[in-house]
Amino acid sequence: MSAAVYRLYHHPLDPGSRRVRLAMAEKGVACALTLEKPWEPSDELRALNAAADVPVLVIEQDGGEQVLADAQAICEYLDETHTGTLLGKTPVERAETRRLVGWFDRKFDNEVSRLLIGEKALKRLRGQYGTRDGEPDSAVIRAACANIRGHLDYIGWLTERRNWLAGEALTLADLAAGGHLSVIDYLGDVPWDSFPLAKEWYARLKSRPSFRGILGDYIPGFPPPRHYADLDF
Repeated sequence: MSAAVYRLYHHPLDPGSRRVRLAMAEKGVACALTLEKPWEPSDELRALNAAADVPVLVIEQDGGEQVLADAQAICEYLDETHTGTLLGKTPVERAETRRLVGWFDRKFDNEVSRLLIGEKALKRLRGQYGTRDGEPDSAVIRAACANIRGHLDYIGWLTERRNWLAGEALTLADLAAGGHLSVIDYLGDVPWDSFPLAKEWYARLKSRPSFRGILGDYIPGFPPPRHYADLDF
């Protein structure tokens, strides 16, 4: 059997795409990256995924091709097919990991990520490609910036009681949270200094070798703040 070749369709400001990249790096799995515009999916992406969204992982091996979509589905596939676990060793640990992944993919996304990414990033990026959809809504941005504070408090509460978010070991819960927060940090909207426990957790997370690719992301015409790639903030 030949070695598998992986290709990930992604966008650097998509939290789910970042989670998959982090999981693959934690597993030591190399992949080629294909950039997609979330607001204008390519025909190739539409053919691979009926939802026409990212991330999508294509696995080529022995002349065949397997296509996987949805960040959590991809990450759980990687966990089942590669050494080590990012879900947890016991049913209780796996349930807690999945609960927290759901927290970030639903609650955090609805209250923070979707609002800030949509208003501050996607409107600007679409504008660079000639699509006009108005100026960023300052009221929406203020609401998201207020909402993030409760989530950072919760991360601090968890890490006072555990080594990582779901327990003593790093799990997909940390990678899901890191995927979302790293995008918001790229936008410069995480008030780290007001939440030292969350900041300490994130410093440990972004110091891991798996985070190097994420910290190297750079969108032309849309640079991150100076502290973004600084491991010591």
